[in-house]
Amino acid sequence: MGKVYLIGAGPGDPELLTLKATRLLAQARAVIYDRLVPSGILAYANPSARLVYAGKEPGRQQEIQQDILAALVEHASKPGIVVRLKGGDPMVFGRGAEEWLHLAERGIDVEVVPGVSSAISVPALAGIPLTYRGVASSFAVVAGHRQNLEAPDWSCYRGIDTLVVLMGVEFRDIIATTLIELGRPACLPVAFIERGSTPEERVVTATLGDVARGRVLVQSPAVFVIGEVVSLRTALTAAATEAAVAH
Repeated sequence: MGKVYLIGAGPGDPELLTLKATRLLAQARAVIYDRLVPSGILAYANPSARLVYAGKEPGRQQEIQQDILAALVEHASKPGIVVRLKGGDPMVFGRGAEEWLHLAERGIDVEVVPGVSSAISVPALAGIPLTYRGVASSFAVVAGHRQNLEAPDWSCYRGIDTLVVLMGVEFRDIIATTLIELGRPACLPVAFIERGSTPEERVVTATLGDVARGRVLVQSPAVFVIGEVVSLRTALTAAATEAAVAH
């Protein structure tokens, strides 16, 4: 019987992969990886490892998830290390706990290797701190997509200073409208960070009202940040640029 490691691949930059994740990838007999795991991270895998693509497709998420579970059990039935490689952190909207439970119920040994979550790292890299003294003392990470056609209860986050929405691009106008109806000001700054931590990163800043009116064009994958901390980005990035020029 093999052992399955649920490994977080981080936000995309291969250099943000943990040392433990790198070591296990080099030892793996099989690597089952998600859609957002870049080739630069897969390059750390054992050259003789079986690479199994496990990307989700719209409308087939549940069907593909069952295939992933079956593949994990199949590969873990043989000796050796099996890596389940997920974007970000496997326990943050990654179904890591579901896969762990499925394997544990079948007597398969599982270990989690945390990854750098895009919810925190991507805004930080773009110059947006989720908390800042005197500006924001709390933040929440929310799934922006709909489960079984039901929207999240946004009223739960009424008093949270900074909201980080993952998988929220498709319903961004509905999210923004709902938050405004709950009392958030339409002038509240927001940011979308597309493909954060990669060379293709693109940051779009706007207001909550702009998003509600459908005036903000962005593409997935993107981290959606809502809060006054977004306004700090200009000063922080300008300071970083000046420091780089000075040196």
